[in-house]
Amino acid sequence: MRANRPSLRRSIAAAAALPLLIGALGACGYGSDAEKEKTAPVAKGEKVGGVDEVRIGYFANVTHATALVGLQKGLIQKELGGTKVKPQVFNAGPSEIEALNAGAIDIGWIGPSPSINGYTKSKGENLRIISGSASGGVSLVVNPKKIKSLGDLKGKRIATPQLGNTQDVALLNYLSTKGLKVDADTGKGDVTVLRQENKVIPGSFQSGALDGAWVPEPTASKLVADGGKVLLDEKKLWKDDKFVITNVIVSQKFLKEHPDVVEAFLRGSVKTNDWIKANPDKAKASVNAKLKADSGKELPAKVLEPAFDNVDILNDPLASTLRDEADHAVKAGLLKDPLLDGIYDLTLLNKVLKAEKQPAVEDAGLGAK
Repeated sequence: MRANRPSLRRSIAAAAALPLLIGALGACGYGSDAEKEKTAPVAKGEKVGGVDEVRIGYFANVTHATALVGLQKGLIQKELGGTKVKPQVFNAGPSEIEALNAGAIDIGWIGPSPSINGYTKSKGENLRIISGSASGGVSLVVNPKKIKSLGDLKGKRIATPQLGNTQDVALLNYLSTKGLKVDADTGKGDVTVLRQENKVIPGSFQSGALDGAWVPEPTASKLVADGGKVLLDEKKLWKDDKFVITNVIVSQKFLKEHPDVVEAFLRGSVKTNDWIKANPDKAKASVNAKLKADSGKELPAKVLEPAFDNVDILNDPLASTLRDEADHAVKAGLLKDPLLDGIYDLTLLNKVLKAEKQPAVEDAGLGAK
């Protein structure tokens, strides 16, 4: 799926702008009020390449466990030595892309749809995907009194976190495969798709304003704890139960000017993923500690346990599934003529993996030339 002249629908542009107007804004105009670490690991040693700091974005979601654990445990800061990690929390992918474009952050954990939209909108000039981070962790959770089976979705109200985000695209694509028509812009049709923030969805679900939601962790597990039922785990729709839910992007300018910093960051990311896999119980506690530091709240065990277990932490960006997700956005009417050639640059990641005696990962023919 290749094209020379990418163009996005106005709905995607609006979705990208909206969080900047209504989201909680940090000191740089992006992110949330909780973007500063309360107990940030201290930068020690030599600065990598003489760089004072690297600004890193992420979400306070369990699907961003690499970020949560790597920052909370200081594993990423350790690899960067005296180069200070400056983290920022974002509520949605489009606002993180805007921050990257504006030079407010250098590197970020983010979902595939915002990555595709950001790369396409800039005609391939603003970012590169440099690593994977997580697979899975997304479910369709419903009110079991209103929806008994997947055949009961017609006429129901289903929420997604944002117009054009990764879960929104997945739901619209799934509904279309079942012959259910929905206008991508308005969300109206055989099924009413309501776009609400993850933090709002549980309240709407409890009030009865929603019949279900297609959401990432920990929102999915929160809904289950409130009486919801998992009707469909999205990974069941993918080959080998794997699809990219979180990858890592970098500003092309930063990558070109500071490849040594990016390599050190990736070394920290890989080592964080190794630590998570070797220490799952400690990793859960670390995730909760970081969530509390960022938002003031931690997750109860009945939410944290299933949410963490439903996410597969990895380094592989699962590039072939990104291509599929772009196809889904096109079919849903949210994206036209996506430019994907060159979206990946896995050179530094594979260098790190080789040093750690781990297998190389592939870019599905979408690597930078």
